[in-house]
Amino acid sequence: MYYNGVYHLFYQYNPKGTEWDNIVWAHSVSKDLINWNGIEHAIYPSKPFDKFGCWSGSATIVPVIDENNTQVQCYAEPEDPNDPLLRRWVKPDRLNPVVVDKDANQTEFRDPTTAWWGKDGHWRMLVGSVRKRRGIAYLYRSKDFMTWCPDFYPVSVIGNVVGNPVKHVLKNSLDDTKFDYYTVGTYLEDKDRYVPDNTSGCKNRRILWGWANESDKPKDNFRKGWAGIQAIPRTVWLDFTGRQLVQWPVEELNSLRGKEVNIDNQRLEKGDYNVEVMFAFSSLDKAEAYDPKWVKAQDLCAEKEFTPLFFRVFKSPNKHIVLLCSDARSSSLKSDMYKPQFAGFVDVDLAADKKIFLRSLIDHSVVESFGAGGKANILSRVYPELAVMNQAYLFVFNNGTEPIVVENLKAWSMISADIK
Repeated sequence: MYYNGVYHLFYQYNPKGTEWDNIVWAHSVSKDLINWNGIEHAIYPSKPFDKFGCWSGSATIVPVIDENNTQVQCYAEPEDPNDPLLRRWVKPDRLNPVVVDKDANQTEFRDPTTAWWGKDGHWRMLVGSVRKRRGIAYLYRSKDFMTWCPDFYPVSVIGNVVGNPVKHVLKNSLDDTKFDYYTVGTYLEDKDRYVPDNTSGCKNRRILWGWANESDKPKDNFRKGWAGIQAIPRTVWLDFTGRQLVQWPVEELNSLRGKEVNIDNQRLEKGDYNVEVMFAFSSLDKAEAYDPKWVKAQDLCAEKEFTPLFFRVFKSPNKHIVLLCSDARSSSLKSDMYKPQFAGFVDVDLAADKKIFLRSLIDHSVVESFGAGGKANILSRVYPELAVMNQAYLFVFNNGTEPIVVENLKAWSMISADIK
């Protein structure tokens, strides 16, 4: 959240190790979303209702459990609201927990959204749950509720500034698949109904945080000293069709750019750091045929591997299907590391544009890429043993069936962000 000129990030954290346990809410602050200082933990188990850990939530909310694994919604508030860093937090006994729903699934009742203020003078918030293996979002109302941070939120239809005509996005995270999903739709305030469409702070932006999962063995995580990392903050808006979320690194990231390398109109025959590259082509006649039965993008990218990151183009009866692929299986000589492959379909009209754009952020152990202006985003952890520091190189290649032109490639060295 943004408070008195300071960005605040609260996150689940185990101060005693790299495995999931002893969960507290750690607290970091920033003036620009890029350089961060860790300060005192904001919330930690200290009351009977949260003695098993302070889990997921929003801004000032945290769900907890008791001996029966009952999950309820509680709240905390800053001890001194005049402190711009909000260092200390208290959990009032008088009202906690604020939501206990005996009709809901008692062991699957968590992840509260930001509350929003209705025209009828009531606060509203959603809490996620499960009913017979189907996800469900419960809506609650109150006249004296607190303010939290949303997963159900308005996004701009035009550009990336909140305040233009908006749709609403309902995002959910499914534990079975370990993926996030979203629908775009309309919130009917008078009926408190969210109807999906037929398809599925200080600058008035909607900013989303990504998080890189890490599933190494416990001993490997212990040796590294961490498991998981926050991504670069992203601005979120709807594309011109109104059907798809677009994500792009916040503009403050550009303040870290150093020396620039620029290449224009470099032709790549077939077979041949913070990076932005535009590929152009004259023909897609020889593109591979696309089978509509292919629904798992990462399975398609696993069939071929040339480099951790590439586009793959298929030809279907009505249009071309484009995949953005990231395959880290050969990213390290270590055989037992977590080296996943990821992929996503990219909604782009190649017949009209005849070009496609890619941006990648490359750190010591992170490769984060944005395809077609942010319509697809993939973040991977990589731990190379040879390609480190001055031995790391960037190659642009073409393993396709047609020549392409690198219309423009820009690469910058990046200074380090200040992280304490």
